[in-house]
Amino acid sequence: MTITTTEPYSVPGRDQILTNEALAFVEELHRRFAGTRDELLEARRAAQQRAAETGRLDFLPETQEIRDGDWKVAEHPASLQDRRVEITGPPAPAKMAINALNSGAKVWLACLEDASSPTWFNVIDAQKNLYEAARGTLQFTSPEGKEYRLRDDVDLPTVVVRPRGWHLPEKHLEIDGAPAVGALVDFGLHFFHNATLLHEKGLGPFYYLPKIEHHPEAKLWDDIFTFSEERLGLPHGTVRATVLIETIPAGFQMDEILYALRDHASGLNAGRWDYLFSLIKYFRASGSEFVLPDRAEVGMTQPFMRAYTELLVKTCHRRGAFAMGGMAAFIPNRREPEVTEKAIGKVRDDKSREAGDGFDGSWVAHPDLVDICREEFDAVLGDRPNQIDRQRDDVDVSAEDLLAVGKAEGDVTEGGVRMNLYVAVYYTAIWLSGNGAVAIHNLMEDAATAEISRSQVWQQIRNRTVTADTGAPVDADLVERLLGEEVERLRGEIADPETFSRYFEPAADIVRRLVLDTDYEDFLTQPAYELLD
Repeated sequence: MTITTTEPYSVPGRDQILTNEALAFVEELHRRFAGTRDELLEARRAAQQRAAETGRLDFLPETQEIRDGDWKVAEHPASLQDRRVEITGPPAPAKMAINALNSGAKVWLACLEDASSPTWFNVIDAQKNLYEAARGTLQFTSPEGKEYRLRDDVDLPTVVVRPRGWHLPEKHLEIDGAPAVGALVDFGLHFFHNATLLHEKGLGPFYYLPKIEHHPEAKLWDDIFTFSEERLGLPHGTVRATVLIETIPAGFQMDEILYALRDHASGLNAGRWDYLFSLIKYFRASGSEFVLPDRAEVGMTQPFMRAYTELLVKTCHRRGAFAMGGMAAFIPNRREPEVTEKAIGKVRDDKSREAGDGFDGSWVAHPDLVDICREEFDAVLGDRPNQIDRQRDDVDVSAEDLLAVGKAEGDVTEGGVRMNLYVAVYYTAIWLSGNGAVAIHNLMEDAATAEISRSQVWQQIRNRTVTADTGAPVDADLVERLLGEEVERLRGEIADPETFSRYFEPAADIVRRLVLDTDYEDFLTQPAYELLD
């Protein structure tokens, strides 16, 4: 075995997870599939360059037969038939995992990606918690003595694990002297330890697949699933995967992605925040027509976002797949009842719209929102587990509709630039401290929202966008000034000076470089990862 660990410290549960057999399985996955992953990432970069130069994307002419064909994905297992409420969150620490499992949601999306910071502790702790959750033994006692256990008076949600995207490495595991592929580490360890048990229980293994840009990337996952099933002696089609449509090229390849995974496909999800990030990234240098209003103004009723979600529902239901709605990121604050009441009203409107549009379920980020989401879907679904039978033949979406950013209502303001810089620095600092999701001003921010924030600023500088409230162009001088002021604002909000210097100052340096550099960095988490233990 040539896989080696470069562990910076000891983690409880390490020996339970990093067994020789599990590491050998991860190594085998890497040797078989990492080369294809590298080729696909290179193809991804070339496609981005073409889109930036032309300012266009379109449906693929070479896959017209797939879009026109009469085919469906495999029949769904019973434990995934009803997905009306899915709660998302990281599986580490154990407290958060237990709260998600006790929430009453139908599905827990155990996120090893945008809601997780991949410190070595979190990588191992997450796998340990998923191992114990699969066996019903997960528990935790806080330093204050408070005990957290799985409740026996609620139906525990089905667990769907989201591994890291194809682009991320795992530097603590090396194969032939190079970092392992983060996605293969996350999937491999979870599958090896839990797949057989979950299959016997009728509970999986199930996965969410993030950051896919093109259908060959989905086909690679399908090949990995097929190999892994054969390797552990499980029936073909045991694995089921839901793909997040959270990149703009994937928005043009929904049929093709489902077709590539059809024996393992469960559905598609409208990953709204990463979708906006991808749209900005792809067309960041394609002119002012692709400059979005302030992030707070880009809701799901904007025409180009409406086109994307309606096409997703139509595509999924035509293929017998689930259409899953987007995140309700609001975090209730009992100290601000008026703010909470107003925000909950917006969550209700959002979930009501999704249910009415034909989605089969949706996401929430907090247990207090589970009942609200359920009520809105109950009102449409009644006793039915889903509404896959609802065909959206009334929907007709063109390439122009998906790219109609210029029709978005709203402005770019100096306040919006400030908030982008504040969120980008704040979230990056929290990520560097080992937490992948944080509530900022009553909104759950994760890597996707931080990516939108810093990418909008880079794009605005590139296009010398003029702010509507001050009439000033967004240039390097303005951004430097606003960033400095927002960093000082954060300094005043962070009580511990050591915490500020350890995490917030390097975070500010990263954000400053990302928004001011001439070259655009594809992912914020890649330079930040170099600073993680």
